[in-house]
Amino acid sequence: MPERHDRPDRLDQSDRETAAPPGIDIVGRAAVVRPVGEIDIDTAPTLSRALAHALTYVATSRADRIVADCSRVTFCDSSGLNALIAARLQAVEAGTAIHLANPAPQLQRLLQMTGAAPLFPREDPA
Repeated sequence: MPERHDRPDRLDQSDRETAAPPGIDIVGRAAVVRPVGEIDIDTAPTLSRALAHALTYVATSRADRIVADCSRVTFCDSSGLNALIAARLQAVEAGTAIHLANPAPQLQRLLQMTGAAPLFPREDPA
């Protein structure tokens, strides 16, 4: 069972209103962030905060990477992509990486079309 930190892993309306990041699961040596639903101009700041929170956790723990489990992301626009790329830059500067798990076909296409796919190692379950 993964260790739970902070809040539940749902991004619901109350999360948008309070600007609280979703929870972080620690699975092995990975800090796992699980965004839910659409990542767009309204929700991308919440994803950015969640990834920043995970990066802080990685910097102060034995975790060695961040995994964004995108299995419940239904849509991602350029704002979401920008949040991922900005967080990746911060992760690289901190000596770690952001991996993507289970990205939906739409997110995979966005990453491929923009040339960003190679920036995010895949970490899908076997």
